[in-house]
Amino acid sequence: MAFVAGTEGTAGRPGTARRMAARPDLLLLLTVLLLLALGTLVVFSASAPGALRQYGTPYYFLERQTMWAVLGVLALAVTSRIDYWRYKRAIVPFFGLSLLLLVAVLIPHVGLEINGSRRWLGAGSFTLQPSELAKLAMVFFFARLFSLHADRLGDFWRGVMPHLAIAAVVFALVLAEPDLGTTIAIAGTFLVMLFVAGVRWRHLLGLGISGIPVLAWAMLGESYRRQRILAFLDPWKHPLGEGFHTIQALLALGSGGILGVGLGFSRQALGYLPEAFTDFIFAVLGEELGLVGTVLVVVLFGILAWRGYRIALRAPDLFGALLATGITTMIVIQALINIGVVTDSLPVTGITLPFISYGGSSLVLSLAGVGILLNISRHAG
Repeated sequence: MAFVAGTEGTAGRPGTARRMAARPDLLLLLTVLLLLALGTLVVFSASAPGALRQYGTPYYFLERQTMWAVLGVLALAVTSRIDYWRYKRAIVPFFGLSLLLLVAVLIPHVGLEINGSRRWLGAGSFTLQPSELAKLAMVFFFARLFSLHADRLGDFWRGVMPHLAIAAVVFALVLAEPDLGTTIAIAGTFLVMLFVAGVRWRHLLGLGISGIPVLAWAMLGESYRRQRILAFLDPWKHPLGEGFHTIQALLALGSGGILGVGLGFSRQALGYLPEAFTDFIFAVLGEELGLVGTVLVVVLFGILAWRGYRIALRAPDLFGALLATGITTMIVIQALINIGVVTDSLPVTGITLPFISYGGSSLVLSLAGVGILLNISRHAG
């Protein structure tokens, strides 16, 4: 994969020979808005029974999801208008802030502990998940570093290892929350960005092989993760324990058939399926909209990947190409992990489905990332 990088002026702007396109990638924008609209509908459908029982109104989570969606669309509109190279001066402070927040969330009485994990800062309904901020900050940081040090990446010890050491700090902090799913998503994005930046195949293969023992330790080092692996291999042996989530998700998908039972008619959302409108919302979507609905979501994410990588290939400089690659890969990997967990193709791990699942910081930052993609597309050659 090769990119034609133009000369940069003192402000870091790509060469003036390139002209900004009149419009951003409208197909990408339409795809994301469709995912967002579909997600809002399914969040309402999946959360209404629980919201009615807990808060006395079925609209509790819908109102909050709509608020975050509006903020996210505003963030998309703003980032799509800011020339992407103007972020360069803020990248190091942004990355430093994300590291501080990742440390802060691990401090007792500072980070919020929910279900044994410390992943949130804030109070009440307004919380921030630092790992979501770290994902975007890391993409920016390494897009900048790789574009500056592209000539060194052929040397493993001089080029690859220093970057890997920095990335390992982020991996360790996110894994300590603990959040294995997000750690895998960040690590996968880092490796893809390394590949695009021009690292040698044998170095990339070596990193992948050396990472297998680390991944095995992360998956088997804790007893609850070992139980999840066993439940993944045969969830029906643990129907009331670690296999419960998977069994209920598969029942939901199977009940949906081809066309589904209809929006608002999910049985699993009545309290049988845990995390019905967050981590396992794809199962409710499959139950209510059937195979047609799940295939539509997969196709939409496929279009997002196609347009995102197309933008990366046509970016006017290496920084823009790496930025587009990182944002696209992060969204796609997260979607693949979530769908893999719900369909019992992967062990259970807590990670949401981008644009579909209920969530504030994840939704806003994902939409802001799409806005950056759209801005890069306006400069594409």
